[in-house]
Amino acid sequence: MIPKSEFYVRLFCCFTGILVCHAQVECGQPLLENRIVGGVDASQGAWPWQVDIQTEKDGHICGGSIITQEWVLSAAHCFPNLFDVSGYTLYVGRHQLNVFNPNEMSHRVKRIVIPSSYSDPNLGQDMALVQLQSPVVWSAFVRPICLPDAGTLFPGGLLCYVTGWGNIRDGVALSGAGTLQQVKVPIISSSSCQMMYSLNPSVTVNILSDMICAGYQEGGRDSCQGDSGGPLVCQMVNGTWVQAGVVSFGLGCANANQPGVYAKVSTFSSFIRSNIPEISLYGRAGPNWASSLAVLASSLATLLMGQLL
Repeated sequence: MIPKSEFYVRLFCCFTGILVCHAQVECGQPLLENRIVGGVDASQGAWPWQVDIQTEKDGHICGGSIITQEWVLSAAHCFPNLFDVSGYTLYVGRHQLNVFNPNEMSHRVKRIVIPSSYSDPNLGQDMALVQLQSPVVWSAFVRPICLPDAGTLFPGGLLCYVTGWGNIRDGVALSGAGTLQQVKVPIISSSSCQMMYSLNPSVTVNILSDMICAGYQEGGRDSCQGDSGGPLVCQMVNGTWVQAGVVSFGLGCANANQPGVYAKVSTFSSFIRSNIPEISLYGRAGPNWASSLAVLASSLATLLMGQLL
């Protein structure tokens, strides 16, 4: 028989272990906060939700983001044939494309779900949910990003980050080790974004309600080819990172008055919930249950330790 004191110790450790387990998979919370602010190379582990999507034929084609242990968020245009998923391999925990990454794991695709009305990125609905054949294993280098609920606001001027292994300039591929790139870009209001694109009478771009723009009017910093499907993430006031957009399309890369256009994640909350019922979305209500759980843990710890004294 286990002594009473040892029983309480085991119970306490078990309970706190559950809390630690929860903390390890809390979305939008990188464990390694060592980004190179203002640079181009991302530090290893800085964006642990980043996914590299490859095919056997073309290698790297798109980016994505981990949203649960079994699901990745990406863009619909990255998957032209939904009925043949055998050629895709998704890498998590990857930092560089062309060298050995000790923290990476590869996953095959089980199925891909896109909105039924999707036909072209310029017409909106450019979102894909990719289900993995096997769940990812959480670590400091593999963690999920939070997704926003409907109504979550990302105001114009809010500085966010877009990450990926795409071209570093229009038509210029990422070279060398192929280190994950990051760029800081401000959110641009839909009206301002539409106005910028309207300055070029030779092109027609309509910024729809399920799109969000980010970049600089003067150009110079932007997502590019190969970044499609990757995340545009913003840090909220409580420090949590939330994915505002999925890289969708643009005219060239980093051109003046042609900011990047992203699928607006908050407008797809019903689509996401209907396919992943267990997911928790970040919204105005917020995941406040975690703080309540911490209070409960503290109270239980006090009670258990009192039994030992």
